[in-house]
Amino acid sequence: MSYLMKGFKCHSPMMCKVAGSLFKAHTLKNTLGINQQQLKISRASSQLSSEKANSYNYIIVGAGSAGCVLANRLTEDPQSTVLLLEAGPKDTLLGSVRLMWKIHMPAALTYNLCDEKYNWYYHTRAQRHMDSRVLYWPRGRVWGGSSSLNAMVYIRGHAEDYNRWGTQGAPGWDYEHCLPYFKKAQTHELGPDQYRGGNGPLHVSRGKSNHPLHRAFLEAAQQAGYPFTDDMNGYQQEGFGWMDMTIHQGQRWSTASAYLRPAISRPNFSVAEKTLVTKILFQGTKCFGVEYVKNGQKKKVFANKEVILSGGAINSPQLLMLSGIGNADDLKKLGIPVVCHLPGVGQNLQDHLEVYVQQKCTKPITLYSAQKPLNMVRIGLEWLWKFTGEGATAHLESGGFIRSEPGVPHPDIQFHFLPSQVIDHGRVASTTEAYQVHVGPMRSTSVGWLKLKSSDPNDHPIIEPNYLSAERDIWEFRQCVKLTREIFAQKAFEKFRGPEIQPGNHVQSDKEIDAFIRQKADSAYHPSCTCKMGQPSDSTAVVDPQTKVIGVENLRVVDASIMPSIVTGNLNAPTIMIAEKAADIIKGLPSLEEKNVPVYKPKTLETQR
Repeated sequence: MSYLMKGFKCHSPMMCKVAGSLFKAHTLKNTLGINQQQLKISRASSQLSSEKANSYNYIIVGAGSAGCVLANRLTEDPQSTVLLLEAGPKDTLLGSVRLMWKIHMPAALTYNLCDEKYNWYYHTRAQRHMDSRVLYWPRGRVWGGSSSLNAMVYIRGHAEDYNRWGTQGAPGWDYEHCLPYFKKAQTHELGPDQYRGGNGPLHVSRGKSNHPLHRAFLEAAQQAGYPFTDDMNGYQQEGFGWMDMTIHQGQRWSTASAYLRPAISRPNFSVAEKTLVTKILFQGTKCFGVEYVKNGQKKKVFANKEVILSGGAINSPQLLMLSGIGNADDLKKLGIPVVCHLPGVGQNLQDHLEVYVQQKCTKPITLYSAQKPLNMVRIGLEWLWKFTGEGATAHLESGGFIRSEPGVPHPDIQFHFLPSQVIDHGRVASTTEAYQVHVGPMRSTSVGWLKLKSSDPNDHPIIEPNYLSAERDIWEFRQCVKLTREIFAQKAFEKFRGPEIQPGNHVQSDKEIDAFIRQKADSAYHPSCTCKMGQPSDSTAVVDPQTKVIGVENLRVVDASIMPSIVTGNLNAPTIMIAEKAADIIKGLPSLEEKNVPVYKPKTLETQR
């Protein structure tokens, strides 16, 4: 600025003083302006570098059955950075599975089904068609998610479940495109074949107890006219046989054990526990990160490629709605700004309902004595020492699938047999020597929904499964009870059979059976289908067949919520398959495919068996 003053001459001291003051003010103003601009640039630069340091290619929300699979598969590429966020704690203590025996000892499974520490502990609305009962829904909130809480039963479902998905708006998700991903995930202890995998992270085994009541159950089923199947996950689901279980060397083999821990040392992988994601961040309809709460502090983290929700059939739709994706009218009522009107979010809720048929046992061979304190200590010490004994199995070692009536093309009823008695989800101790079967319909037509209770992420959503709202479902349950009683009445059970505990001999008529079902049926813990996969033209669809959320960018859902319809069996194995397949989709790889794999069909549909 000094060169501007060279030709300036003061004609009076006052003029000179004024001019000098004006010049100083002008100079100061310009200097401040430059400094403020530099400060803004510096702040922006600092924010950018901070965001870059706090940015990943992929953010996965939920370290459950799907999230652990995705984290492992996406970090196989060393150039991909992944952050996995889990609301619950680790599934180990000081790095030890023994110290977290309540999770890793298979026989201890009921402890965590009843413990809020590792469990979202959900409850439904009072069920109008079930004597206004409120039903309990445990869901995993821990590394491994519900695979760290479940009964470790490995069931894939029927081939026709996936072919149905293909016709329900999810092309590329039929059996020939899903079977290879079941196999990719699996190492079966009996070795690989056309249906089983032999080189995957998920170890699957058969029961080792050879319990006389399991043998009696399988023999009784054959005496009742049903076939024996040597692999209900293979060629023939229909019939009765030995269950596959996600147990390896006497330990629960959750997705945390199978997928998360083997990947945790990779430099491109970060994982955080006790971190509740409260909101997905959007710029317009473009997702760029998430907001979360950890140790009481609210923070943000950014994704330069995609955010993937793997929170499960309750948490994923809940987070979408909290973030402004859902039915616009419902969101506005709660004061949530609408990012995308997607009315299918939280709708199409499906679950399996089951009932226990229980029989007293005349011989002291059930698990009743194992539940006495001294025996529990003995069993626990053996497991802690060498991962063997009665603690090394979940005891659901046999089961089966049948058709409810002639004309049904593939099984629609499932059985799990247990040489023990379960009362109230295991929250009440067994009272007698007894055995039971868990039985229920697989493709009920009753469909429910879930909605937000409030805009507070800590509030559980309103869960309305709408159980037994269809007459067909009530009829199927009657069949479940009648067909189970027929099996229990066979000669194989003669030397073990005492009086029926539940429903009880006083329950005989259809009306009495229906009343029993309303009073005693409970969830099999298989919620699904609340962010269903379908075509963008389907107003009830939430994700497309590529698992991308419809109407927004850079956001996917990968978990049991995207099933178009529920499958015939337990949901853990199908959820792992979904994540394996989605990982290839995200990586841009062509889908694996196995054509013309044979699947059993009944010789005739004119008979029920």
